[in-house]
Amino acid sequence: MNKMRNNSSVSILVVEDNRTQGECLRYILEKEGYPVTITSNGKEALAAIAQSRPHLILTDVMMPEMDGYELCSAIKKNPDTSNIPVILVTHLFNPVDVIKGLEAGADNFIIKPYTPDVIYTRIMSILQADNTPEPNNNKTPLQVVFSDRSYTIAATRLQIINILLSTYEVAVKNNSDLQVAQEKLHYLNDQMQKTLEELQKKNQELSLENHERKMVETALANANKKLYLMASITCHDLLNQLNSLQGYLELSSLDRDEDPALAWSYVDKATDILGQTITTVKFTKEYTEIGVKSPVWQNCRELVNKSLQHTSLHHVLLENLIPENLEIYADPLIEKVFSNLIENAVRYGETISKIQIRYENINGVHSIICEDDGTGIPENEKGMIFNYQYGKNTGQGLFLSKEILSITGITIQEIGIFTKGAKFEIICPEDTSRFV
Repeated sequence: MNKMRNNSSVSILVVEDNRTQGECLRYILEKEGYPVTITSNGKEALAAIAQSRPHLILTDVMMPEMDGYELCSAIKKNPDTSNIPVILVTHLFNPVDVIKGLEAGADNFIIKPYTPDVIYTRIMSILQADNTPEPNNNKTPLQVVFSDRSYTIAATRLQIINILLSTYEVAVKNNSDLQVAQEKLHYLNDQMQKTLEELQKKNQELSLENHERKMVETALANANKKLYLMASITCHDLLNQLNSLQGYLELSSLDRDEDPALAWSYVDKATDILGQTITTVKFTKEYTEIGVKSPVWQNCRELVNKSLQHTSLHHVLLENLIPENLEIYADPLIEKVFSNLIENAVRYGETISKIQIRYENINGVHSIICEDDGTGIPENEKGMIFNYQYGKNTGQGLFLSKEILSITGITIQEIGIFTKGAKFEIICPEDTSRFV
């Protein structure tokens, strides 16, 4: 700071009932070389002034016994001390504070919270004004009415201007601080909004992930139940087939010398049973693959196209009308479902010339339709074609298809009209089909 005079010659009296605030002011002032005396209230301040006249007084407003306004008024009304500059240190919450300060004869304000630079500036402006007396220093009393109360102000024009400029400066600074705070608030609000949106997105992703995890857990539980059931069924079938095989081989060994023809007939029957046993073992291997891997979202149109790798259409035309963006949540083996449906249609359709696979949404029911123009399936067989025992000599394709789909709750039924063609409807419950 540029010192306008030797600060050590300017004694300052600080009147502050808060010891911490008083010591803070002492530190700020002594740092610039001002000699400082501290008193804790107005009465002590008047006693200190009587003993040693200060060049400047800084007084808090809110104090016990005698507040800052009363102290300032007492100083200004005493001819011996009226020319001592008094600066009021206050929070300045209300315009009345300014009027009361002018009425008391205060020379200026220092607004809390303050900075050292503000204090130095106020002191320098007071000291400069003290060295430059106002040409017309008449203090003509002025009556001011504010908030239904009358005040008498006898301050000089310079005092009034200084105080008004000080309050205006504070108002400008507070407004600037408010704008900065608002900008920060807007920025923080924007950041919070972005964080909230990211959090909502993460929550949605987590919710979806949890939902899919539950779907996987349910599918695996269903697969375990089905594997246990199938293990029991195939074990029973294999035992029956092996017992029959053993019986026919024993009979053939007993009759091979007495009746070779009869013995060879037993061997033929044993061979047929052996073929059934091999078929059962192969089927069991295929079945055990169901549910081994977790269900996944798969493109339905591509599944139909890929299924053609495992079967031959011969002369039959395939129309794949599945939308390109339709996905189905199912066991990875679902490709075999479409190959089984296509193979059965070609093999048993007799008069078949066309197979059409399409997607339907009727009254909120999402379905995949596999329809052909062959002979169709008789009504009395519709309820049996998905059974494990049905068609054992020709494979277990439809039973496997039903089991593969059921891993994620998808069902299949035949709804065609006999003599007009087969029509298989794959019904996808909610959350097992989507468009991406």
